[in-house]
Amino acid sequence: MADTTRITVTLPTEQVAELKKLTDNVSGYVAEAVARQIRHQLLGEELRRYEEEHGAFTEEELAAAQARIFGSAEPESTANAA
Repeated sequence: MADTTRITVTLPTEQVAELKKLTDNVSGYVAEAVARQIRHQLLGEELRRYEEEHGAFTEEELAAAQARIFGSAEPESTANAA
């Protein structure tokens, strides 16, 4: 188990009520959300550094990345043609 530190966080009452509807483990839920946000920020920083060094991503590179992350859009366009 990872080391933990107890902290106090203040949230709007409405958010706490919705959060408690979603989970019995508020600490775990918040920890996952924080980890996801940290990964998102680190990835954004890395992408900015890459573009500063190598230039902006091309439309082809962005489309290839999107297809790799979310899957190719080809089957959908084939279904539309039928």
